[in-house]
Formats: sequence, C-alpha cells, structure tokens
Amino acid sequence: MSERKKTSKPASKSAAKSASKQVTVTLTRSIHGQLANIAASVRGLGLRRMHQSVMIADTPENRGMMHVAGHLLKVEQN
Repeated sequence: MSERKKTSKPASKSAAKSASKQVTVTLTRSIHGQLANIAASVRGLGLRRMHQSVMIADTPENRGMMHVAGHLLKVEQN
C-alpha cells in the first residue's frame, strides 16, 4: 500500500468571518405548548428559561434554529 499524505484544506474566508460574528438571542415567549422541533431548536440554542439571553456564533445551523423558533425569540446583532 502506498502512503498518502494528509493535507488539510484551508478554511474559507466566509467561514472565518461567520465564526467571529456573534448574535445575542433572548427567549421572550415560553416554549410550553410548542411543537417538539421548535422546543428542541430553542434548547439547541442554549436557552432554558424565559428572558434568558445567550451569545452564539452566527452560523447557518444556528440561523436555521433561530428561523424555526423566531416567533419566540429576540435576536440582536453584536
């Protein structure tokens, strides 16, 4: 077997920019009575209680969770 050298791809500039951006997310309404996927998205963002705020990275994955639960959240750019 021939040996292959492992090469790492350089991170794209857009990924580096989005990793440095942060957004503040606040849970303004209760998840009680919401669909399971909405509650799971809120929990995935790190929110446990009403009026709790967390700072998270502005990534496409987090944006998707914010979109699903947008009617319960207040999102602020930092």
